[in-house]
Amino acid sequence: MNRVVHFEIHSKDLEKSQKFYQEVFGWDIKDMGAQMGNYRMVDTGKDDPGTRWPGINGGITPRQGDAPKGSDPVNSFVCTITVNNIDETLEKVLKGGGSKAAEKMDVPGVGLLAYVKDPEGNLFGVLQPPR
Repeated sequence: MNRVVHFEIHSKDLEKSQKFYQEVFGWDIKDMGAQMGNYRMVDTGKDDPGTRWPGINGGITPRQGDAPKGSDPVNSFVCTITVNNIDETLEKVLKGGGSKAAEKMDVPGVGLLAYVKDPEGNLFGVLQPPR
């Protein structure tokens, strides 16, 4: 099976993006320094292969072009993050400078799903699995 093993978030303001993802999701993010192009390593949590969605880690990297544009709510390759409480997470996203891209919806057998954007316009999903 070919699995996704790493993600990258592109950002003009690495400090702001780091703060956003730390505050919304509690991720551990480490600046690799100027020698590594100020790349930020993102640890999303402990490996737990026994869960339905074991997760992956990634990075925050300097954006090389323009930020995403357009009004289509979902128009790219999207990563989705599991959360315990979707409503609390949506509040944190908005408080942190993010925005809603699509309203929360119930996906039968999967859970509650919403699409949001970070302060730089990067799209991602948040999913509260069924209890």
